[in-house]
Order: sequence, then structure tokens, then C-alpha cells
Amino acid sequence: MVGPGTAIDPVREASEALSPVDGVIVSLHPHAFVVVDSDGHGVLTHLGIDTVQLNGEGFELLVNKGDTVARGQAVVRWNPAAVEAAGKSPICPVVALEATADSLTGLREDGDVQVGDELFGWQ
Repeated sequence: MVGPGTAIDPVREASEALSPVDGVIVSLHPHAFVVVDSDGHGVLTHLGIDTVQLNGEGFELLVNKGDTVARGQAVVRWNPAAVEAAGKSPICPVVALEATADSLTGLREDGDVQVGDELFGWQ
């Protein structure tokens, strides 16, 4: 509904959610954030499914709305195992906001992901 993308199944240990692109934090919640790059592309990272229902418990914001961040920079500290123990899915959608599926290139659909790996690009 908001755009195409992919999802990350995180390791089940305390970790940091990282900015997928260089840009500015335009929306920031404990469970989700949006970074807009210099070309105006917005990327939503949602930490788990239905995690808004946790009311921020177990999430620590490491940046502020309006901050400029670099790709790979820590944005939120959280624990996917704790999210799962609370009955929520820790799967993390990463969405190209207001994009069309055919505007994305190199969409990562499977395999292990390392810090700095590209999940998708725009044409």
C-alpha cells in the first residue's frame, strides 16, 4: 500500500536498526523511521510487525527527527528476541515509499544481509 520493498528477518539478539540510505530522518518512532535521500526518495524501515502496540517499550532512539544520517548509521536500538517474546513478529519491512515496483532495481529477495549491503535501488 505504501510502496514496494523487501523485508529483513533479523538475528534474535539486541542490536541496532541502521539507516538504509544517506539522508535526513523525516519521521521517527520507536518502532519505525523514514529516511529521505538527496534525490527525494523516502525509505521506511519498520522494526517488526504490529510493534506499534508495544508503545515504545524495548526500543531506544539513537537519533532525532531532522538529523542527517549516513547509510549504516544506527538509528534505533532494539531486541528482536524481546519483540518475538511479546508475541509480535520481528520481521522488518524496508519500503521504497511512493515508488512503483518497476522503479526499483536489484531488489534483495533472499540470502544473508550484512551491514552496508544494498537492498534495492531506484532507476
